[in-house]
Amino acid sequence: MSATVGKIVELNSLDLGQLGRVAGFSSEDGELETKLREIGFAEGDEVEVLHRGPVGGTPVSVRLARTIIALRRKEAAAILVEIEE
Repeated sequence: MSATVGKIVELNSLDLGQLGRVAGFSSEDGELETKLREIGFAEGDEVEVLHRGPVGGTPVSVRLARTIIALRRKEAAAILVEIEE
């Protein structure tokens, strides 16, 4: 039996309240990926977009496990998430 794979998108493209599962990182900046991993982002973790700031959608507030994290747009764009289609 094969597992179904959803669509892979950048975290910053999710709608408010939408859930996704971290699938990886797209940044060529190794320091940014390291920072995101240190914050707690890891493949397989569920993430939900809670809020976007009023100016340019920054910051993006997300729930990761039971923690709320605010990310800059560049940081949110570097996180790839799997969503159901």
